[in-house]
Amino acid sequence: MAAYISMGEAHRRITDYLNRFSDAISSQDGKSLSRLLSISSDSTGLLYLADALTTFQDANRVIRQTEYSQYADILVHVFRALQSYRLKNLVESYMAFEKASNAFIQEFRNWETAWALEALYVIAYEIRILAERADIELASIGKTPEKLKGAGSFLMKVFGVLAGKGPKRVGALYVTCQLFKIYFKLGTVNLCRSVIRSIETARIFDFEEFPVRDKVTYMYYTGRLEVYNENFPAADHKLSYALTHCSTKKEANIRMILKYLVPVKLSIGILPTALLLEKFNLNEYADVVLALKRGDLRLLRHALEEHEDRFLRSGVYLVLEKLELQVYQRLVKKIYIIQKQKDPNKAHQIKLDVIVKALRWLEIDMDVDEVECIMSILIYKNLVKGYFAHKSKVAVLSKQDPFPKLNGKPVNA
Repeated sequence: MAAYISMGEAHRRITDYLNRFSDAISSQDGKSLSRLLSISSDSTGLLYLADALTTFQDANRVIRQTEYSQYADILVHVFRALQSYRLKNLVESYMAFEKASNAFIQEFRNWETAWALEALYVIAYEIRILAERADIELASIGKTPEKLKGAGSFLMKVFGVLAGKGPKRVGALYVTCQLFKIYFKLGTVNLCRSVIRSIETARIFDFEEFPVRDKVTYMYYTGRLEVYNENFPAADHKLSYALTHCSTKKEANIRMILKYLVPVKLSIGILPTALLLEKFNLNEYADVVLALKRGDLRLLRHALEEHEDRFLRSGVYLVLEKLELQVYQRLVKKIYIIQKQKDPNKAHQIKLDVIVKALRWLEIDMDVDEVECIMSILIYKNLVKGYFAHKSKVAVLSKQDPFPKLNGKPVNA
């Protein structure tokens, strides 16, 4: 609840904000300007200003009748957005801030240099955050959440402003990342394609000129898209780039990257250490890795069932489910090793009945025909080198390198 303040104190707080806003623009101080636009930051200064606006209800007249009038279209709506946010009227706050942002973009177009990029970043961020919170409010009163979709349309206009030639274009990647967050939240990831094409094919963009922070975020989201498309080599490249360039101090971000990179690495035959999984609290993958090492199909299925909701939400369940072929390969390899210890000359001849028995020991009920089908797939996918002696129900393995390594390539390559 706001503390009581006098009219004089309220007027002083309002004029102080207006002076700082004007000074930030006249001195081209993007950092100071960005702080003045951070509606959702809950900063003490902005909370005090919101309380002042509630007490002194004629702030618009102060704006329009003084030297601040040239920025009236921005300031009037910023004040309304801030006051509504303080009163927890989040839909009104978003709508007012969108109007302020439109007015800001018009000013931004006229500024020749890129000094205000940091303030523009705050505009893009606030538009997304306020839209998300407005949609929660709309849903709570039984109305259709629609503001986040509108925020996406607004940010596409901002992207268009930044996509031209000149120093402002380095801001395009930050706006792109905000768009990705919106599209992933809405489940409309197909809309990412047009923005990606603009970034990756336009000659006006040199990827290396963008800030590291934005490159990491961009590679993280495009890497996730490649996971959904089952393009694992591309996903590995993008997510590995994000991991390599992510600040070591940002452990939460590293965990987010690894949440997708670990299953991608597993799909191409690269297993993480137990220490890594423990350090970044990714223990849901521990039994999956153990199942791959042991060739234990029962353990893999149990791990997928236990963490099904989490894997489905992340979008990696189908990636992990396809690891069954690698588990089968490991099981056959263990049988081969045991036979080699008993009789090296016949180690390469594996009876399908033996595989059936091994699976039954793992409580996996399969008959010989089903096992033959699985072995055929393993041979076709080049996870096992060999052929079938169909009549005798024996898999004859190659005497040289019967179990090729994936070497960083997906199983279906």
